[in-house]
Amino acid sequence: MKKNLTSHSINRIAFVGNYSPRQCGIATFTTDLCEAIALQYSKTTCIAMPVNDVAAGYEYPARVRFELTEKDINSYLRASDFLNINNVDLVCLQFEYGIFGGKAGSHILALLRGLRMPIVTTLHTILKTPDTDQRRVLEEVAAISDRLVVMSERGSEFLQKIYNVSPEKIDLIPHGIPDVPFVDPSFNKDLFGVEGKIVLLSFGLLSSSKGIETVISALPDIVSRYPDVVYIVVGATHPHVIQNEGETYRLSLQWLAQQKGVESNVIFYNRFVSLEELVEFISAADIYITPYLNEAQITSGTLAYTLGAGKAIISTPYWYAQEILSEGRGVLVPFRDPAALAEQVINLLDNESERQAMRKRAYLFGRTMIWSEVAQRYMESFKRARAERRHYIPPGFIAKALDKYPGELPPLKLDHLNHLTDYTGILQHSLFTVPNYSHGYTTDDNARALLVKILLDKLGSHQRLGFASRYLSFLGFAFNDQTKRFRNFMDYQHNWLEENGSDDSQGRSLWALGTVLNHSNALALKGMAGWLFEQSLPSILLTTSPRAWAFALIGIDEYSQKFAGDRRASQVRVELAERLLKLYQDNRSEEWRWFEDTLSYCNAALPHALLTCGKSIPNGAMTDAGLESLKWLCDLKRSNQGHFVPIGSNGFYKKGGEKARFDQQPVEAQAMVSACLEAFRITGDKFWNKEAHRAFEWFLGRNDLNLSVYDPTTGGCRDGLHSDHLNENQGAESTLAFLQSLLELRLAEQAQLSMEVAVK
Repeated sequence: MKKNLTSHSINRIAFVGNYSPRQCGIATFTTDLCEAIALQYSKTTCIAMPVNDVAAGYEYPARVRFELTEKDINSYLRASDFLNINNVDLVCLQFEYGIFGGKAGSHILALLRGLRMPIVTTLHTILKTPDTDQRRVLEEVAAISDRLVVMSERGSEFLQKIYNVSPEKIDLIPHGIPDVPFVDPSFNKDLFGVEGKIVLLSFGLLSSSKGIETVISALPDIVSRYPDVVYIVVGATHPHVIQNEGETYRLSLQWLAQQKGVESNVIFYNRFVSLEELVEFISAADIYITPYLNEAQITSGTLAYTLGAGKAIISTPYWYAQEILSEGRGVLVPFRDPAALAEQVINLLDNESERQAMRKRAYLFGRTMIWSEVAQRYMESFKRARAERRHYIPPGFIAKALDKYPGELPPLKLDHLNHLTDYTGILQHSLFTVPNYSHGYTTDDNARALLVKILLDKLGSHQRLGFASRYLSFLGFAFNDQTKRFRNFMDYQHNWLEENGSDDSQGRSLWALGTVLNHSNALALKGMAGWLFEQSLPSILLTTSPRAWAFALIGIDEYSQKFAGDRRASQVRVELAERLLKLYQDNRSEEWRWFEDTLSYCNAALPHALLTCGKSIPNGAMTDAGLESLKWLCDLKRSNQGHFVPIGSNGFYKKGGEKARFDQQPVEAQAMVSACLEAFRITGDKFWNKEAHRAFEWFLGRNDLNLSVYDPTTGGCRDGLHSDHLNENQGAESTLAFLQSLLELRLAEQAQLSMEVAVK
């Protein structure tokens, strides 16, 4: 029984593949398909995610929302997160080995593996004899995809027989073409100054595989019978050919024409033409020729275009041509055979009635290939993918043991973060979920918010681009140029309530600024962040809080990843790190492996800072102290049932005293997540990854009350866990603690997947 597909609405589709104005066939196809569906289904939002083969990228239209960098696997990982957090209902992938980085285009697997929505993949190449890498990549693309689109029967046959794909998963949808009228070739010849001539045409990006030399070699015989023949070759040389070989091939064709004495019968139109220009060229052609040299071509946009325009076509017998030109819709000639080609051209020109009959058969066949029809077929495939995704796990799904993949992370939801942010910055508190104006703003929270926004951008989310600038502007306003320190508390009327803020706000500001300078691509942000970082760095040495030192050290580590040669930053780092190490050495005992005689808030930031310093200075004693103190802290914060238990803020934990169980604060869990992930990066020991996830699960309800501190309906986080209930207020500190933890875990997953793909 046929499934009802109408109930599965698709509101947002992302098209992954090259995109105009990049000059290649995949870019043209992806653009045309995306625009056709957007036009046909006005209530569906279509976005595009192209692949850049050059550093500068391209001047893309507004539909393009995210750009992949061909050879940078991390951009594929970021793209996966971008799609997951931007409410995309379905991904339509255009697969071609050559457009993606890695062996046989394997980088695309990094993107596909992380997606949580259905995937419909159009296969532009299906090889009959793939090598090991090509087979592996296509088989995994096929396994991960919910449906596969092919453009020929042969493509479907190859998938089934060579790649073991079920026929139930395959949709045969023809290559789309523009809807053009059936016109006499003489109608547009005057546009190109060839009125009264017989026009032979080939078009497409020029490369040596196109076989243009076969046509030029056939021209002497053709011209001897029909002297008024001209052969027009439309299209620029392929950009990759230009880059590697220059115009050598085109020059060889020009020399061949001169050698054959037909230079006056050959016209090269050496540029990439628009669709409108292309239609005009096609309409002026009497015969279209595709003399490709290799049979292993499963589709051809140029052949589809000319067939749909009702042209008389002569082609070499590559796979797609064999199929689409059958039943008298065109003529096939052997590869590299100028004599046979000349014979068929002359035969068609000699037989007007047969040529016109061939044209009509081609045009009528092409009516099923116009983009409006093809768009409907794709939407049917999309709806089928959505419907089937509800009923079974795709065959490519691989269940991972918990030690390999500790658990699904919740989707990223930014509603409450956006709700708390106004035109000044992020507000400090809320009453339940409603922003509380009476408590105003803090630099501490705006620094956290800036850090979270940069992590979002690193993952590929470009939502609310202005927020990073807003949070950074707040820090700039908070900076006191006289004292070189940041004020912290500001009321809703924008009055500062102090001249100098807390030590912590100084340290957190440096952490956020260092993160901007390491990861942001926005020059305007980096300019201001660099100035603030330089001006405020020396004053951190005047602070007395070990946590302020720790926050600053983590920020200096971020900064130094980009500016390792900054001597002053290195000096500040060494001094603060030595202070922390001395604290640890002075206070440590076998029973109390800690920096102070009290455990209070954000405790794990202290070993986190020592770990970054031990790695970067480098200093083995700092690394050892960081790992030892963090392990002790993990053991201390683990309940008998195995879940994470923060040090309660209602009394904290003084050496020799009682450990406060409540009130448990989100910042404690966040500090532990961050520190354990740093330990995992340094050691590679999976213990630390498990501990990071254990701490994060506290947010989700694996805690003393079995209640979720995170609110999935708002994307906010409640302010803490009391002995018998949740604090239902969702303030900035708590929400940002959750978001920072989630984003850092996502980035860690990205890095791990990147390593796995690179190894393969």
